[in-house]
Amino acid sequence: MVDYAVLVASAVLYAVGIVAQSVAARRAGSRPGAGLGLLARLAADRLYLLGFAGQAGGFALAFFARASLPLYLVQAASSSAIGLATAFGVVVLGWRIRTGEAMTLVLLAAGLVVLAGSSSASVATDLPPAGVAALALVVAGTGLAMVPAGRAATFLPAAILSGLAFAVVAVASRTLAHLDLAALPGQPLTWLMLVAAVLGQASMASALQRGPAAAVVATADATTIVLSSVTGITALGDHVVAGHGPWVATGLAVVVCGVLLLGVQSRAGAPALAGEAA
Repeated sequence: MVDYAVLVASAVLYAVGIVAQSVAARRAGSRPGAGLGLLARLAADRLYLLGFAGQAGGFALAFFARASLPLYLVQAASSSAIGLATAFGVVVLGWRIRTGEAMTLVLLAAGLVVLAGSSSASVATDLPPAGVAALALVVAGTGLAMVPAGRAATFLPAAILSGLAFAVVAVASRTLAHLDLAALPGQPLTWLMLVAAVLGQASMASALQRGPAAAVVATADATTIVLSSVTGITALGDHVVAGHGPWVATGLAVVVCGVLLLGVQSRAGAPALAGEAA
């Protein structure tokens, strides 16, 4: 039960981070940012730093939860933060949300619930050197792709890159979470995880400046949960409740469909959680 309470607290902190970072990125100005450059400008914004603190706190709690819970469960709980952020933005900040967008968020939530219901506790197996090298290549490719993504007219490339980077963070932290904290600095995977976290944060800031928060975060979250869930099951020994394999596949498919719907709605001009007062 303690692990599940930690997951709930993690989702709350992530939600605070989503709202604060979205508002801060929007008020940074209309000039497009190319990832790290935009992140450097936002570092002087107290609201953005509050959001970053929420993200960091949420990550820390999720990290500890990954010591015994599989990636698809932890990532499902973390992704539920978009629902909490939506409720806070609509009720407190007057953000606008259309019926279609609300239904899409419900669809995403349903997919995440299916994934959560199929989970079984386990400790991850260690990544072999080849697995660590593969993660390093993904991080390098993400860094190289950030410049063209930061110049794109839409938020989707940067949001997908953010999700890809955070998938590396999730996989690395799942492998490291069962180790003693004192041993983490001596692990190459720890430093790779930190680099991926910075790249993910920079890509997220760039995407939030261009697109509605719900679409940006949902795209990044769905990318992360699909990639990390598949990797966890195939490479890290994450367990699935007996007979629930098809439910896992269904949940992942529902999440992907929800992301596609959010993308279509955003390109059509829908203001889903754009951070603007009603």
